[in-house]
Amino acid sequence: MPYRICKSLEIENGHMLSRHPDKCRFPHGHTRKVEFVLEANDLDANQMVCDFKIIKETVGDWLDRFDHALCMNTADPAYPEFKARYGDRVIGFTDEDPTTELLAREIFRHTTAALAAYQEQPGAPYPLRPSVKLVRVRVWETSSSWAEYEA
Repeated sequence: MPYRICKSLEIENGHMLSRHPDKCRFPHGHTRKVEFVLEANDLDANQMVCDFKIIKETVGDWLDRFDHALCMNTADPAYPEFKARYGDRVIGFTDEDPTTELLAREIFRHTTAALAAYQEQPGAPYPLRPSVKLVRVRVWETSSSWAEYEA
């Protein structure tokens, strides 16, 4: 049975779901907790799957771009105006509503690539073995609702 660890980071993030039939079609925000679950079949020389700091180091700055930003469907008629007004604080999801499910997918994909790049980095401060795998990303939308994505 593999060992698993989980690291959580929090962001304040907004979105608009243009296809939603009710209130969620309007701009609104969430305090999102993002959980990263990693696993390995064995532990490293320090008796760890990996150091928790690796997650913050590899995805912290990238994830911060979602903090106090509004995610929108690029097909939403209001998208060009919001983008022009707020610039990089508006993050477009190409022809998709930025649901929590799709945010989890986006974070999972980026984190997988970032971890692979970290493994290749010579002299990285914390070891990350190739056997360590990202299992899932879970994104909490509220204290009682979450979505997750896994490979």
